[in-house]
Amino acid sequence: MNEQQKITLEEIEKSKTSEELKNIIKSKGGKFKKIIKTVEYESELKKLQIELVKLQNWISKNNKRVAVIFEGRDAAGKGGAIRRFMEHLNPRSSRLVALNKPTEIQRGQWYFMRYIKELPNPGEIVFYDRSWYNRAVVEPVMGFCTTDEYNEFMSQVPEFEHMLYEDGLIIIKFWLSISKDEQQKRFNSRMKNPLKRWKFSPVDKKGQELWDKYSLYKDRMYSKTHTSYSPWVIVKTNDKEVARLECIRYVLSKFDYEGKEEANANLFPDPNVIMHYFRSSHQID
Repeated sequence: MNEQQKITLEEIEKSKTSEELKNIIKSKGGKFKKIIKTVEYESELKKLQIELVKLQNWISKNNKRVAVIFEGRDAAGKGGAIRRFMEHLNPRSSRLVALNKPTEIQRGQWYFMRYIKELPNPGEIVFYDRSWYNRAVVEPVMGFCTTDEYNEFMSQVPEFEHMLYEDGLIIIKFWLSISKDEQQKRFNSRMKNPLKRWKFSPVDKKGQELWDKYSLYKDRMYSKTHTSYSPWVIVKTNDKEVARLECIRYVLSKFDYEGKEEANANLFPDPNVIMHYFRSSHQID
């Protein structure tokens, strides 16, 4: 580190406010910029999580039923985003749904059956780490379902979601969008980290090999299942921290919960990062 990148005690003592000190740190560049970004992210995240607690109280008090679905390619950041949503929520009225592959009995049932059992109860918010949309992309790409099963699902899912909408269930559908290069970087990082190596599977490796096929089925999914009552919300996730904040902002923006006007955080999602499918002219994945 050269002299210009060092912060002196004199510079710290001259700083009269935290904002002045922050500007000095920013001016040094290098690793200091990353520190500032992390501090700002953690500060904003905490403010938004306070709003999520308010939202959960409102959902519970008014017996609302809310399902937040996270879909996307492997390593897009679904689990990390959900953890930030749920970190400070009351577990009595919030749940994570991350289903394993169906059993033999479940394979013989109507496809939606096992997901219906997991729908939110009155006063509850449920987060789905993947959902019934497995059959829209992952299953046909990997050969885990037949063509007839895929076609049947695609014809039924808009009607299924319309019934849920008419019954008062609020569904928010996120597609976390990641570039091919960024996905490979995250796969490489997982393999190097013994604490994350379990996340990498043969299916992940195939995801890179079958990238274009994934894109084809993803676009078909959008065209058939993006509706006015259940739209797809696309989130650019090459920057995971930004994506997490924008997902939270989007959810908060959809509700007029008690105490919202007193928020200290920015509750307006960035349209350059998060947008409805029909507004997305350029997709990174």
